[in-house]
Amino acid sequence: MIDPASVAFDIDGVIADTMTLFLEIARDAFQIDGIRYEDISCYNLAECIPIEPEVIEAVVGRILDGEYQMALQPIDGAGDVLTHIGRDYGPLLLVTARPYPGPMLKWFQDLLPLNQGGVELVATGSFENKADVLKQRKITCFVEDRLETCYRLEEAGIMPVLFKQPWNRQPHPFVEVDSWKQLESLIEF
Repeated sequence: MIDPASVAFDIDGVIADTMTLFLEIARDAFQIDGIRYEDISCYNLAECIPIEPEVIEAVVGRILDGEYQMALQPIDGAGDVLTHIGRDYGPLLLVTARPYPGPMLKWFQDLLPLNQGGVELVATGSFENKADVLKQRKITCFVEDRLETCYRLEEAGIMPVLFKQPWNRQPHPFVEVDSWKQLESLIEF
């Protein structure tokens, strides 16, 4: 069981449905059709989908800066579970490899009906820095969608919970969830 007071969360691919937004921006701004969510079979997009690296970089840049027309949607169930944790067990800790928070703090304020200060968002700039942030804050469990990061977390003594996505379908030894409902069942409320 997961202690709700000592769990933290990744954002993209765990809370935010960023890859659907990526595909929408690619379609609308760059006329790229025919790529499905399931086609994103690895974390390095240039290795698994037929889009030029410059276009991938441009779409990712728009996502990071909040420069898109369509709405970034939460993954189903994320808002309810995060609100419960944030309201009853202290501020939520969200740790992302994004280089800067961009529009995400505002997005979370809109998503979660928590008091001001109910969400702490740390942008580490790299996957490698997540474990240090988590250890400093005495986090014992982290929900992540990048399989390689899960191995680093485990090495640092942090229990990773892998949020199932098409890009992390290799064999692994970690606890895995495929929905927020399943994740909620593992949290000791």
